[in-house]
Amino acid sequence: MKIRYELAEDLQKIANDISILIFPHIKLDSVVCIRSFGSSSRGTIARCHALGKAMQLALGRKGFYVIEVIHKRFDKLSEEDRIKTLIHELMHIPKSFGGGFIHHNIVNERNVEIEYDRYVNLKRREVREKEIEREPEEKRRWWR
Repeated sequence: MKIRYELAEDLQKIANDISILIFPHIKLDSVVCIRSFGSSSRGTIARCHALGKAMQLALGRKGFYVIEVIHKRFDKLSEEDRIKTLIHELMHIPKSFGGGFIHHNIVNERNVEIEYDRYVNLKRREVREKEIEREPEEKRRWWR
C-alpha cells in the first residue's frame, strides 16, 4: 500500500490550543498537523518534521514544522494519550523556531507528563472562567 497524507484539521485545533496554553513560542501558522495512512514504520505513533536551514534559505522563509500522526496507531489511542502525543511532538520544537529539534533527553515521558498536567490545569481554569462569565452578575461572588 502506498503512503497517503491528509491534513488533520481536528488535530490542528488541538495542537493550536495546546500551543496557545503551554508553548507560546510556537507560531501557529508555521506548524501543520497531518495524518498518514499506509505507513510501514514499526512502533511509531507520530513524528515531527522540520524545514531545514538549507530549504529555509532556498524558499526564503523561516522555520516550519509538520506533525505527522500515523493513523493506524494514533487514532486507536485514548483522548489523553492523543493529547500527550501531540504535546510530545510540540515539545520537539525549539524556542528559536529555526528548523532544529529538541532531543529526547529533554522530550521524555517525565517532562511530557509535567506539560500534560500543566495543560489540563490551565484548560480547567479556562473552562471555569468561562462559566463564571456566563453567570448573572448577582450570582457572582467576590471569593471565586
